[in-house]
Amino acid sequence: MQVLLVEDDTAIANSLGESLIAAGFEVDHVATGAEAIRAAFGDVVLLDLGLPDMDGYDVCRAIRAESDVPIIVITARGEELDRVLGLELGADDYVVKPFGFRELVARIRAVTRRARSVDDVGDAGEGDVLTVGPLTIDRRTHRVTLVADGVGSELALTPKEFELLAFLAEDAGAVRTRTDIVEHVWDANWFGPTKTVDAHVAGLRRKLGNPAWIAAVRGVGFRLDVPE
Repeated sequence: MQVLLVEDDTAIANSLGESLIAAGFEVDHVATGAEAIRAAFGDVVLLDLGLPDMDGYDVCRAIRAESDVPIIVITARGEELDRVLGLELGADDYVVKPFGFRELVARIRAVTRRARSVDDVGDAGEGDVLTVGPLTIDRRTHRVTLVADGVGSELALTPKEFELLAFLAEDAGAVRTRTDIVEHVWDANWFGPTKTVDAHVAGLRRKLGNPAWIAAVRGVGFRLDVPE
């Protein structure tokens, strides 16, 4: 598995890189945001936010605009607002320094496992395409199309956003609990903040162009509805 490590602290980069290599990963290291955007992203990106030339959030946004590669933010910024912002910009996970190496490896394997399950392509079947009103979700091609004013446009979703939307669309109109969403879209052993689901719902609402697409049911979870 190829890891792109974006970290400007040489000591941290060397220590983490050596540990990752010892654990069986291949590691490419860059120290600036500009280098990260130009680099080959590999199978997963480990992104520090405190870079010398640009804010890590901007790097996250730029990478996500080009690729669906899983992004794990690794940073000392531990406030909830920082976590939510990173997730809204397309990060798949958020780890606060200091962290345990085994936990990081578990998170890497979790996000890449989820990405692979999204990208797996088999024979087309009825279950591969979900249609909810003007919204079409094709699991086989990993494409989401929304028709508005008679014109269809493809939505650019992150792997997590795609899985979340597809999970809601499997039983449109029914409420999916937060626990069910986390276990299906993330992992049964997910250790991240509870606001992760809210951040991804907010991103989906924005990309769908109408917050009414995803209704929140207080104290329970979310459901997918066709806006009136």
